[in-house]
Amino acid sequence: MIAIVDYGMGNLRSVQKALESVGAKTKITQSQDDILKAEKIVLPGVGAFAVAIKKLESLNLINPLKKAVNSNKPFLGICLGLQLLFTESQEARGINGLDIFKGTVKKFKRLKVPHIGWNQIKINPDNSKLFKGIDDRANMYFCHSFYVEPKDKNIIAATTDYGMDFVSAVSQGNIFGVQFHPEKSQKVGLKILENFKKE
Repeated sequence: MIAIVDYGMGNLRSVQKALESVGAKTKITQSQDDILKAEKIVLPGVGAFAVAIKKLESLNLINPLKKAVNSNKPFLGICLGLQLLFTESQEARGINGLDIFKGTVKKFKRLKVPHIGWNQIKINPDNSKLFKGIDDRANMYFCHSFYVEPKDKNIIAATTDYGMDFVSAVSQGNIFGVQFHPEKSQKVGLKILENFKKE
């Protein structure tokens, strides 16, 4: 079972439908027990970093999420869910992220925000587990104003050009994160979710 974490900030049903369309069994949940018992976890999200962290804290989900990651369960962060994996965000000074990956979430400067619509991903061939069967420069659907800047460049799985090269996917061991929305990225996005399901 894949637990889809419900903290009130995300298009949960579209993520659930996309996962189920590739044969995954899912449960949308706010339960600590569900998260700890799940085989895999998806942390979606749309909105503000600080609000998201506060909602996770109010639901007492911070520690269960960290325990799940540390127990080697496959974990996928989508959009804001990717950003929450990092140490901090320029959007929310003084608010700690999950700090699973060291680094900062930064806002696009001198560029139109949000970055919205279809754009290509340049896949890192040395870190491409999530992108098996997907062509380099495949188009994904984005909608965001912030991007992640990891300290460890080895976790970068894909980058995207939006006036600059920004990190659009990360991967390390059992942990994956994508800035784009696979559930809105048609067949290619579904293939990514299928790859995650097979982890």
